[in-house]
Amino acid sequence: MFKKISLLLSILIIAGMVLAACGGTTGGDEAGKVCQVTDAGGIDDKSFNATAWKGIQDAESELGVEGKYLESQNQTDYEKNINAFLEEGCDLIVTVGFLLGDATAASAEANPDQYFSIVDYAYDPTIPNVSGQVFNTDEAAFLAGYLAAGVTQTGKVGTFGGIQIPTVTIFMDGFATGVDYYNQQKGTSVEVLGWDPDAQTGLFTGNFESLDDGRAMGETLADEGADIIMPVAGPVGLGTAAFAQERGGILIIGVDSDWTQTSPEYTDIVLTSVLKKMDVTTLQTVQAVLDDTFEGGVVVGTLENTGVDLAPFHELESMVSDELKAELDDLRAGIIDGSIQTSP
Repeated sequence: MFKKISLLLSILIIAGMVLAACGGTTGGDEAGKVCQVTDAGGIDDKSFNATAWKGIQDAESELGVEGKYLESQNQTDYEKNINAFLEEGCDLIVTVGFLLGDATAASAEANPDQYFSIVDYAYDPTIPNVSGQVFNTDEAAFLAGYLAAGVTQTGKVGTFGGIQIPTVTIFMDGFATGVDYYNQQKGTSVEVLGWDPDAQTGLFTGNFESLDDGRAMGETLADEGADIIMPVAGPVGLGTAAFAQERGGILIIGVDSDWTQTSPEYTDIVLTSVLKKMDVTTLQTVQAVLDDTFEGGVVVGTLENTGVDLAPFHELESMVSDELKAELDDLRAGIIDGSIQTSP
């Protein structure tokens, strides 16, 4: 009996060795683990958190990694969430948002063998184990401002931000500069409400969460005459969209993602969106980690490399004349070759 058992164990061991030799990885832990720490607003904010998370989801399906996330309810959660993922042994920790800059830098410097990528922050000097993802969103927002100036019926367009930080105001700078460029070219006087790019002052809700604040801000701008509004405030902007849809006669320009795709209930009022392709840069960073080609430094998304862009006009394409479309194409070329400045 003992000999039979020994023979059976030997057969099982040999069979296992054969199967192992023929097998391959199926994702999960062998492919790697990628972990995201969100800013406030949640993973399903239909904005920057969700767009970065889409990059990780794409990495799950295309590269076989395991994706995880922790949501930050406020700034005191940043360090705690990063530390949780350090203990978990993530191959790459992705932090999302300018406000996570200090917490990410501190953790990266204390853990030099851990790879990090942060959306919306560039360190100077760079940190060897951190890849910063930044975006020249003023370039695409300039096109949005020019478009808005060409479509408005009231001669007034508006914008507002969530919190006054550089990654928010860069959208507003580009938008206002685009309107100003339209006025220069056409001899018009379309007015921008909510932001003065020279004084760097304007309207902000002070948060990225409250839909009620977005609704109130939209009402304020509409009451002052704006018929096109670009909210740069994450989920707060959805409150503005809800107000605009109810009021009627007001169009929205989305930011970060194509709002006709992420919030299709507002397709009838979304003129376009300023795209910030964090999903693409996040996926590329994951690929670099898996390929062992990860480098610290800065990745910059531009119109030229399609890291930023203007979304299609979808259902509202008839509102944009062929002449205006051609002008936007010419402006795109001018921005790429450097002959047109997109910020003050």
